[in-house]
Amino acid sequence: MEQIKHECGIALIRLLKPVEYYIEKYGTWQYGLNKLYLLMEKQHNRGQEGAGIGCVSAGTRPGTEYISRERALGSDAIRTIFQKAHKTKNIAPDTPYGNIPFCGEAYMGHLRYSTTGRSGIAYIHPFLRRNNFRSRSLMLCGNFNMTNVDEIFKQLIDQGQHPRLYSDTLLMLEMMGHYLDEEVQHLYELFKSKYNNSEIRNRKIAENIDIAHILRRSAMNWDGGYVIGGVTGNTDLFVMRDPHGIRPAFYYHDDEIVVVASERPVIQTVMNVKTEEVLELMPGQAFIVKQNGEKVSEQIQEAKNVTPCSFERIYFSRGSDRDIYQERKMLGRQLLEPILKAIDNDLDNTVFSFIPNTAEVAFFGMMEGFDDYLNMQKKQLIKKHTSELSEEDLERILSMKIRQEKVTLKDIKLRTFITEGDSRDDLAAHVYDITYGSIIAGKDNLVVIDDSIVRGTTLKQSIIKILDRLEPKKIVIVSSSPQIRYPDCYGIDMSRMDEFVVFRAVIALLQERGLQNIIDETYEKCKAQSDLPREKIVNHVKDIYRPFTAEEISEKTAQILTPEGTKAEVQIVYQSLAGLHKACQNHKGDWYFSGNYPTAGGNKTVTQAFVNYYEQTHHSASC
Repeated sequence: MEQIKHECGIALIRLLKPVEYYIEKYGTWQYGLNKLYLLMEKQHNRGQEGAGIGCVSAGTRPGTEYISRERALGSDAIRTIFQKAHKTKNIAPDTPYGNIPFCGEAYMGHLRYSTTGRSGIAYIHPFLRRNNFRSRSLMLCGNFNMTNVDEIFKQLIDQGQHPRLYSDTLLMLEMMGHYLDEEVQHLYELFKSKYNNSEIRNRKIAENIDIAHILRRSAMNWDGGYVIGGVTGNTDLFVMRDPHGIRPAFYYHDDEIVVVASERPVIQTVMNVKTEEVLELMPGQAFIVKQNGEKVSEQIQEAKNVTPCSFERIYFSRGSDRDIYQERKMLGRQLLEPILKAIDNDLDNTVFSFIPNTAEVAFFGMMEGFDDYLNMQKKQLIKKHTSELSEEDLERILSMKIRQEKVTLKDIKLRTFITEGDSRDDLAAHVYDITYGSIIAGKDNLVVIDDSIVRGTTLKQSIIKILDRLEPKKIVIVSSSPQIRYPDCYGIDMSRMDEFVVFRAVIALLQERGLQNIIDETYEKCKAQSDLPREKIVNHVKDIYRPFTAEEISEKTAQILTPEGTKAEVQIVYQSLAGLHKACQNHKGDWYFSGNYPTAGGNKTVTQAFVNYYEQTHHSASC
């Protein structure tokens, strides 16, 4: 189905041995650079807009750049930046390793997708704050979205700064850079009476910078979901996670290397280590590697209302993660009862399938659930008729099975961007193909599971249309996630209310049943909160969903998504919130479905999103 635009991904590496060690053991000074490349390629699912890499070298001689950085736009950005980073043909054989670009101790990589509408090379991470004093230089990247950028912006202005871009990444860089400067100045004042200027600048400050202290001061007023990685000019490396644990991060270390990434199996594959060896960065925690290689975990902010994003488990993260794989299977198993109801328990005349590719694991879980159900039915039949069963009856019972087929296929070669208007819609309708003859026309139900239904565009334009060509009696579209009712504000591109087909369905129900006043009253409540501090704002958008059951909303959603001329009956079955929580027990972040945002900035965002929707709709209607 249509993709939700992916969030960002990060990768950080800190080498703990001299460059000569890696040359002797692995045959190349590019050991760290090669690992960074693999970490980024394995996370390419997390960013399509652009990518960037950076490297800090401790051994660079004065007169030579000690920070290397490359950034590029487009889906081919990883290949582009690493081609540039690997160019070493013109380097003289006697060049010191520290003077070779991208030969250093600390590496950083970032995969970006914009969730704010701002794009261009200026917004590609890593962001860099250069200074001739190594201790004052800082490079930053992250997977995040801040909900209170305006407050951070004002705070910088109050400090006397003049930010060059209205970007949360740049503002965080400048905020941390300000406190880094103060830390450096404090250490200089502390040591100036005991050591000479050169020793202070080149050794004592670098040895004593308190990264955790800088992070605590910087993050005091941040509101959002974030994982932030940084490297100073002295090769101090850090990664920090928000106190609610919304965005994920994992790390591994041994006596040679420290590796950080957004996903656990990526580290396992690249480093060939077991699941238990990869550690999760805890909410509010920072993992810091000092200039001398010392590693330390620090609690920067108190963990509170811990709600890791459930969409990471349903959709974004790689299904090869041990726990995510089991959770996605459990999401499929949880749908047994509502599917049986939708097909009126007619398993004999029902074919099960999935929409490639992210729903495949949930499909396996759904099939396991139905296999268990059918085996229970067989057992009961055999127990009930033990004395009467003929060989033929026994054979018939034992041969009962769940029918499953690969009904839908995705044509990855088809590109719809080459044309516009109606022609583009016609091409979009053929992104998916079907396996002809996989069901009995006019007799079979067709149950197809997807990971989620957000906008519903691809369902309406392509999937349901092409499934209907098989002439099933009924098409049941199953979503392994609950109804998506509210926007995200923590780094995923789901921000506008009217993008969600479930929201459009509720608005239609309110209008059809003469309950337009609820829409108007909700707008007035939201508008009245415009000048309130974010901590005081309440999510009144929940009010528009209260008059209806989940089943009523699903039924209306199915009506909206059923293309004109469809012959089969179409029904949509959604995961329940209870089913989601049972499958993803340690990831309770469900604000997309429940409207329960873990931070005050979430309530502010959804309130403004509804105000924007209402005012745009009524402005259009009055024009």
